[in-house]
Amino acid sequence: MNLLLLAMAPVFIIILYIYFKDKYEKEPKRLLFYNFLLGAIVSVVITTILYYVFDIVLPLPNNTSIFQQFIKAFFVVGLTEEFSKYIIVRYYAQTHKEFNEPFDGIAYAVMVSMGFAATENIFYVLEGGYQTALLRAFTAVPAHATFGILMGFYMGKAKFSKNRISLNLVGLLSATIFHGAYDFFLFIDFVPGIWIGAFISLFIGIFLARKAIIRHQQNSNFNVS
Repeated sequence: MNLLLLAMAPVFIIILYIYFKDKYEKEPKRLLFYNFLLGAIVSVVITTILYYVFDIVLPLPNNTSIFQQFIKAFFVVGLTEEFSKYIIVRYYAQTHKEFNEPFDGIAYAVMVSMGFAATENIFYVLEGGYQTALLRAFTAVPAHATFGILMGFYMGKAKFSKNRISLNLVGLLSATIFHGAYDFFLFIDFVPGIWIGAFISLFIGIFLARKAIIRHQQNSNFNVS
């Protein structure tokens, strides 16, 4: 039970953080919860199926090929996981009438991402224990939130733009690039010291995510100041 709580704690902290950053017109808690559940269940199922397909179409043996690890990080893992989240935001959250300001893209994308992160984190923490829980609380879980914010920023803009398709895809691409970069530097840990690149990419992502939050707060349809 303690491990389960440790696995969920960073997820709930990030959810509360984003909820209170939605300053002007908060989303219905029930709808946020539905997006969280879809992320925790449906996006995980989609990811699992896509992993299986990739394993058949593009099998990548575990070796020290930097190119193969690049393909694995950006396409097999990054694109697959972010696409599974994107599908839910695009065809469930974005079509809802409550999605009525740009910040909602961030709110719903983060809920879906945190649902995915919760399921993933539970498996890793129950297997790896307290050390894994502590490490992932400051790395993998915030990383998923960051990817969600970057995706949601553009999907929030897309909802109110004539360039909806292109902006939605930019959101997916942004999340995939940062996710892929983060994983790539971790996958090639056989190169001494290269792992620091994962944290540099994450810090850049967090910096951009913070700017994205502020931008959508300022551009809220309900900001009358």
